[in-house]
Amino acid sequence: MTGGVVPVTSPGARDMVAAAQLACLLEASAPKPGNVSPGRRFSDISYEDFLASAAAIGGPLAAAGTRPLGETVRVAVEATADWTSSNTNLGIVLLLAPLVRAALVDPQVTGATSLRESLRRVLDATTVDDAREVYAAIRRVAPGGLGRAEAQDIADEPTVTLVDAMRLAADRDSIAREYATAFDITFEISAPALERARRDGLSWSDAVVETFLYVLAAMPDTHIARRGGDPLAVEVSREAQNVLASGGVRSTDGRAAVAAFDLALRSGDSGNLANPGTTADLTAAAIFVVLAVGGFRT
Repeated sequence: MTGGVVPVTSPGARDMVAAAQLACLLEASAPKPGNVSPGRRFSDISYEDFLASAAAIGGPLAAAGTRPLGETVRVAVEATADWTSSNTNLGIVLLLAPLVRAALVDPQVTGATSLRESLRRVLDATTVDDAREVYAAIRRVAPGGLGRAEAQDIADEPTVTLVDAMRLAADRDSIAREYATAFDITFEISAPALERARRDGLSWSDAVVETFLYVLAAMPDTHIARRGGDPLAVEVSREAQNVLASGGVRSTDGRAAVAAFDLALRSGDSGNLANPGTTADLTAAAIFVVLAVGGFRT
């Protein structure tokens, strides 16, 4: 419905899956600096891989309200692997699975506050089995830069609940920190930034890029830190601050700064070490929250 609103009036599985898949598509389609988008690919991953991944997770997420959380994550990752050989969406799945479950298990969810309250209950109810399933999903895609942890390492079998395992990794991984804090970044930083951008009249593409830059400026990307080191992550975060200060997507000079930032993140033979992948995942979670509680307006 061009120019109209598609309201999400009840958290039915069909609506939540549509919101989740649309969140993935909007995130992947926006030209976020240092990330894959239309016409911009990495040597081992293309924009089309992200489209296939968004399609693949629909079935697994549809059962998120009745299937254990960890199993939903594992099944979604396996479904993605049937469509693409690249690790396109592990972080996104880890974020979307509990959000979708929270929307589906509580019929009283009507806004961001009630969605977060339901999410807290979902996270508090996680089990060792959930942790075991998520560990299996992570091992399946073998993301780079994980290293070894002193306790509850991914290479071992977990002995604590999923949320407790995430708490142990919260100081080094922003997605784990979301589990430990009931999604502080999503509900306190990224979703409000996206809502503000949309209220100001920015297109979805510009609003997504601005949200991405806002989150990146607020905190160093842990994907960069794991693969390229903390100094690089801090430098990239500082440059995102500079881009926003120049106007970002809201001015001619700012757009030039966004383009230069993207080129700098892609330059050299670093193997995409400066790819702010975790920030992109957090942006997708924010898009889902905005869509799930407010519907879709073009």
